[in-house]
Parts: sequence; C-alpha cells; structure tokens
Amino acid sequence: MTNNVVSFYAPITSTTYGVFDSGYKYMFDRFNNTFRYVPLNGDIAGTCARTDIEQFPWFSPAGTARGSILNSVKLIYNPKKQRDILYSNRVNPVILQPGAGIVLFGDKTGFGKSSAFDRINVRRLFIFLEDAISAAAKDQLFEFNDELTRTNFVNIIEPFLREVQSNRGIFDFVVICDETNNTGAVIDRNEFVADIFIKPARSINFIGLTFVATRTGVDFEEVIGSV
Repeated sequence: MTNNVVSFYAPITSTTYGVFDSGYKYMFDRFNNTFRYVPLNGDIAGTCARTDIEQFPWFSPAGTARGSILNSVKLIYNPKKQRDILYSNRVNPVILQPGAGIVLFGDKTGFGKSSAFDRINVRRLFIFLEDAISAAAKDQLFEFNDELTRTNFVNIIEPFLREVQSNRGIFDFVVICDETNNTGAVIDRNEFVADIFIKPARSINFIGLTFVATRTGVDFEEVIGSV
C-alpha cells in the first residue's frame, strides 16, 4: 500500500500550493444511511479551517492539537510504521495515534525541494501576508511616489508585521521602501517598489531526546558536562 501511495503522487508536479495525504477514511454517511470510504482531502482542508479559527493561518494544521480527523470509524490504511517513507516522498501520513485518535501527522506541501515553502504553515503564512500587503499597496495607487507616500506605506506594513510576529508567525522582518529602491527611473515609469524580507516561523517536525543513565548519587551537572 505504501508503494502504491508513493507511486500515485510521484508524477504530480512539484508545487507549494498542493498538499498530499495518505488515503481514505471509513465513515457513516447519514444521508444515505450507510458506511463508505471517503477521501481525506476534505478533512485536511478542515484541519486548516480549524487552525484559522483556533489559532492563525501560520500555525501547522498537523498533530494532536489541531490535526484530529473527525467523524471517522477507521482508516483504509494506517501507515504508522511507514510514515517516514511517505513523508520523505511529500505525502502527509494520517495515522491512528493511541490516546489521540486519527490524526494528520505531517505538514508538508507538494514541493519537491527543501525550502521554507515545503511546509503548509509557511505557504499559508505568505498567502495571508501577500493578501494583506497587496491591499495596502493598492491604496498607494495614483498617489505621488515621494517620501511621504513611502513613509505612510511603511507605517502601515511594519505594525502589521509586528502583530504577526507577536503572534508567533515570523521571527524577523525588514521593510525597505525609500529612494534606494524607488529610484528616479522607477518614479519615471510610474511605479512603486517595496522590498519586504521575512523570516517565517517553522514547525517542529522531529524531536531528538537523549537519555543518560547515571549512578545513584552522581551530580547531574557533572554528567551534563561530559555529554
């Protein structure tokens, strides 16, 4: 089954706007009074909607906190043992987790390269930012491209980004909108330029734990210094 899932997604073009999951769930169809297998893609979209309601778009929709798959009796395929194989092939495993139920256990996009944009939360962060900043930029249309207009734009964008930063969406940012990127040539073309650099927050995908057995009575500081 794992090979079939990987083979199914392998030919699909690399994209940061797509998300792949590991299959189907078995659920009760109350409209037709029967049980049936249903693709999980609607549930994955639902985890994103839940994340928007409970947190912000830049939080990961995966894991036990926000990735629960509801209204599910069982999975057609529970890839818990094969999840690392699936994950390395852009497929987000949906697994039965003891004590937590059925959970989305990955937050990769369909991007085939290692990048900040190979994570769902980063792609959704930038969709959110691009929409908001584009709206602010449109307000500058038909204004003079001078110091006052550029300062007004920066004074809109920086507080907005600071709010996202305070809500854990980004680590840091820089907004440049001055005479260095709005040169005379840019102004003569009736254009307006702003360069915005953003360091997005990343979700934790792997956790390493080290356990060290010590003799009774040994000082922990002594042990830590030798590890």
